[in-house]
Amino acid sequence: MATEKNSGNVSDFEVDSHDRYYQSKVSSLRMVEGVRVGLTALALLMGLTILGVSGNSINAYNNTRVSSDFLSLALWPNDFNLQPTVALVVGSTIVLLTNIISLVFSKVRVLRNRTMVHTSLTFAAPLVGLVAALIAMVFFYAINASNTSDTLLSWTCRWKSIPMTQQPQWGTLCRESWAGVYLSILLIPVEAAVLGVAGYQLKAERHIAAYGQARKGSPVLEN
Repeated sequence: MATEKNSGNVSDFEVDSHDRYYQSKVSSLRMVEGVRVGLTALALLMGLTILGVSGNSINAYNNTRVSSDFLSLALWPNDFNLQPTVALVVGSTIVLLTNIISLVFSKVRVLRNRTMVHTSLTFAAPLVGLVAALIAMVFFYAINASNTSDTLLSWTCRWKSIPMTQQPQWGTLCRESWAGVYLSILLIPVEAAVLGVAGYQLKAERHIAAYGQARKGSPVLEN
């Protein structure tokens, strides 16, 4: 309960025009929150794009793979590993959900007023997103480095020079696979930046809240 009373959201602070220090701190805090929301939206869009390209690659594989019982020429090898791409799908889904929740609690006033929940999500959402992105990339490279079986990335890029008029279009799938990998790599510093800004915002909110409480209780500060 003490944390809930001493910390607040940017919109909860009343700016006293006669206190320039308090006013400048609240103004800076609003700017910091704007940066955090902007980075969170960027991470959300990156997660959505990773999910889109990786999911499309898996869908193309599922639609064009042929059972080994058929005598026709198979487009995909029997010893094939989808796990690296699945890891990107799972990681990007977690990133997408956590950032959506974070943005909703940042923009909907009814939810923002639930201070404890909003404060926790401000820090927890980017932390979960960062961990999910890191695990997805470690898992991806650990399996993709194997020489015993092909993955979507290795197989599609091996045959990308062969033109295809219908699925699977190797060149397109190769580019989509690489796009998912590169965006996943870039997502890590973005989530780390959101986490850093969120930590700074929480610290600044507590400082302003404490200063405001001290102001109200001190005749010297009030003058």
